[in-house]
Amino acid sequence: MNWIPLEQLLLKTHSPRPVSAHPGIDLQRLQEQALSLAAALEQRGIKRVAIYLEDAVELAVALLGAWRAGASVLLPADLQAQTRQRWAADVDLWLTDHDTPWQPMQASPLAATELDLDRCRLSLCTSGSSGEPKRIDKTLRQLANEVQALERLWGNDLGQAWIIGSVATQHIYGLLFRVLWPLCAGRPFMRRQLPFPEDLQRASRECPAFAWVASPALLKRMGDNLDWPALSQVRRVFSSGGALPADAASSLQQRLGQWPTEILGSSETGGIAWRQGQALWQPFAEVGLSLDADGALLITSPYLPAGHVEHSADAARIAIDGRFELLGRLDRIVKLEEKRISLPMLEQALERHAWVAEARLGVIEENRAYLGALLVLSEPGLHALRNQGRRNLTQALRQHLAQHCEALALPRRWRLLRQLPLNAQGKLPQAQVQALLEAPRPQHPEVLERVRHEDEWRLQLAVPPDLAYFSGHFPLTPVLPGVVQVDWALALGQQLLELPERFAGMEVLKFQQLVRPGDRIELHLRFDAQRQKLYFAYLNDGAPCSSGRIVLEPACG
Repeated sequence: MNWIPLEQLLLKTHSPRPVSAHPGIDLQRLQEQALSLAAALEQRGIKRVAIYLEDAVELAVALLGAWRAGASVLLPADLQAQTRQRWAADVDLWLTDHDTPWQPMQASPLAATELDLDRCRLSLCTSGSSGEPKRIDKTLRQLANEVQALERLWGNDLGQAWIIGSVATQHIYGLLFRVLWPLCAGRPFMRRQLPFPEDLQRASRECPAFAWVASPALLKRMGDNLDWPALSQVRRVFSSGGALPADAASSLQQRLGQWPTEILGSSETGGIAWRQGQALWQPFAEVGLSLDADGALLITSPYLPAGHVEHSADAARIAIDGRFELLGRLDRIVKLEEKRISLPMLEQALERHAWVAEARLGVIEENRAYLGALLVLSEPGLHALRNQGRRNLTQALRQHLAQHCEALALPRRWRLLRQLPLNAQGKLPQAQVQALLEAPRPQHPEVLERVRHEDEWRLQLAVPPDLAYFSGHFPLTPVLPGVVQVDWALALGQQLLELPERFAGMEVLKFQQLVRPGDRIELHLRFDAQRQKLYFAYLNDGAPCSSGRIVLEPACG
């Protein structure tokens, strides 16, 4: 397919140009819908549109239609009440899946014309490192420059590959890679965000050629249960939105025969650099980099306003050949007892230990300030927790970290997580790090799935690695106490079933297999209303762990 510049996407094409499937649509039909929407917006005098549409084709229609009508576009990060309230004064109309869909807004189409690169505007929303919403304004020229650069770099590799994405199109990475770039290149793309590995596999199998636009969160979860020989036909795997752990990148290289292509950038800057299986980042063409007096990265780029220099908070070291290494965020340097401590440096040191997959640090302000650590354990780390206990694990990590910092910088509070709770942009704001460190250790399982089959509920549960009950049961070999298993069964049963309120006893209680930190277990619940008994059974990989009957009776009236 011939390249169509972004500003010319509404002009008539002379050959069929498929855009997407399920339902199928080509560029001509997309243009007609966009020009019809433009006419409706123009008739209503709409000059400022907020768009939140999960279907990537519908988003493309709405974007092109709004720009043709001379309206500026805001892409909110979500549709939460506080988000809508924040931007209410800046918006004339909301085009969303829940408000005004674009389809009913039809009118006789406006004439096709080239879009104005400098007058067509888009505003993106990002949470930033503090969690405070921030609006970033861009022109169509900046977006056009970036999609052209992407095509020059990787267009030949992709060919006519279908673009399959696990990331949202409300943010710059998903918008460029899943919508605007494929539209200009004539590359078909999937309409929906596919956030699970199994969905990505299913979509890939439907395509003669395919490429992935993914997040580190998804790529880390791609396990052994996938059809890797079939998936190895992927033309290229893009990853952005956060750091991709080295072990996840290496695993993908072994399975797919290629390193994922990591993209470094932000909503403010657009793309800055990329790398594929290397430690150093390669800047995009025409992106200029330098360092300020504090070692922070300074960026000039055709994806930024002309003449603007973006002062980042990323410390970096630039090599002679122009490639660079990131050294951590300067805005995450804290002071403890007048000592400056780099949280990213300590996080990287922790992540070099074989037991740690990911680490985030924060400051806890109590009688005196000290550091706390959020950890996601690797498989060896989980094994160490199960067989040496929490105290020995954290002590070993403190000893490892002591080689990299003074004693006052050693974390005194540790929280072990199954995974980091990244937001939709693949980030973990520091405010949430603080909240997790200040929260007590969990006492309940994480419910991953609930399925009802006739009169029985089947629940998939994740046992938190940092469950409070493990500490005293037992210090060196943590095991989930039987009384806690009974309590969980009753509590979950009360949420899902209409149960009598009063506990009256237990029957036929059996404990057959230990439940350990990080286990994924299945809980079966069934209530016999006639006998007033709740039947429960826990299984781990199909093997029974425990079972019994909880006898209940109505509360005394």
